[in-house]
Amino acid sequence: MTSQLAARLPAGMFSLGMLMHVEHVQGNYTSAGTVLAAFSIGMAAAGPVITRQLNRFGTLPVLLTCLLVTTASLTPLVIFQLPLWAMMLLAAAAGATIPPVLPTVRTLYPKLVPQHLVTPLFSLDAALQEIIWVFGPVVITSLVAYLGTVTALLIVIGIQLAGGMLFILEPAVRGLRIPRATGRFGKVLANPSVLLMVLVSLLLIGSLAAMEAAVVAWFGEGSLLGGIILAISALGSMIGGLAIGQRPIRPWSLPARLLVMALGLVAAVLVSGFWGLALALFVAGLGTAPSLAAISSVIAGSVPFADTAEAYGWITTGQLIGAAAGSALAGIAIDSLGGGRGGMLASLTIGALAVLATAVFRNTQPDLRNTHS
Repeated sequence: MTSQLAARLPAGMFSLGMLMHVEHVQGNYTSAGTVLAAFSIGMAAAGPVITRQLNRFGTLPVLLTCLLVTTASLTPLVIFQLPLWAMMLLAAAAGATIPPVLPTVRTLYPKLVPQHLVTPLFSLDAALQEIIWVFGPVVITSLVAYLGTVTALLIVIGIQLAGGMLFILEPAVRGLRIPRATGRFGKVLANPSVLLMVLVSLLLIGSLAAMEAAVVAWFGEGSLLGGIILAISALGSMIGGLAIGQRPIRPWSLPARLLVMALGLVAAVLVSGFWGLALALFVAGLGTAPSLAAISSVIAGSVPFADTAEAYGWITTGQLIGAAAGSALAGIAIDSLGGGRGGMLASLTIGALAVLATAVFRNTQPDLRNTHS
């Protein structure tokens, strides 16, 4: 768990760092957004393909190759003054070869503990990953302020390389053997539970992305207050994950956890002022990590072990699409409905769809209350 957190720590720094760097080099945020889009598209498109190779070639070759290629792609993007098209190509290559740490570790977890401890382990993992999103943006912003974008991003690349190697060389990771997948590529999406979890992941992360955009619009870019509120929400998520992580998953678990998040967003639409919004988003956070943990548990309990890596790859793709769509919809709502409250309304709408989808299709989710070993 420690090594995978170290490997994934740059995830909380790359987007913001790259945004500032490309804006500095190209002189506008449109170019920065384009490069970030290329990075995200590369990740979304290649994610399931890369994770499926874990079955074929093994964890060590795939993870090591991805780590080296993404490092080799990001380094010239940072060091050299390149035209926009070259930066986009390198960003797409880097995104496409980001090591699939999360699918690997979530495939591994059920092999490390007895079956009745899998759900608590997923919940602890989801809670602790909030560390990445609390400290990552603060760290990259501080590094850029004191050292400039080039040095800051080179440090992040170094962290990724060191953390990635720490994870790859972990004996449990090196020794993970995933059987060949049971069917052709994409067949796992025919499983109703997997398809629903991909959709819910898209909606959940889309709601969170819209919420973040709304907070930024509420307090203005660069405002410390906005960062504090997002940190409070992440703290709520961590507490929620730790508090109910031991509870077994049943068909109503995910709708109930998403409902907690949605109720917090309802309050966020209605309140005003720093403390009102902070309390509302703290409540919303209480449902976030438990929901992410439930999604992982449903996947682990719904597909054969050989297909879990690809299934988690599709979950990641859904989350990336959700993040892009949520941010875009929030931007439209912010401009057309009058600032941060409009963006928060977009977040609530997307979150409510997630609650509705999981409630209507609850019977496609397995009952994991009686899994003991």
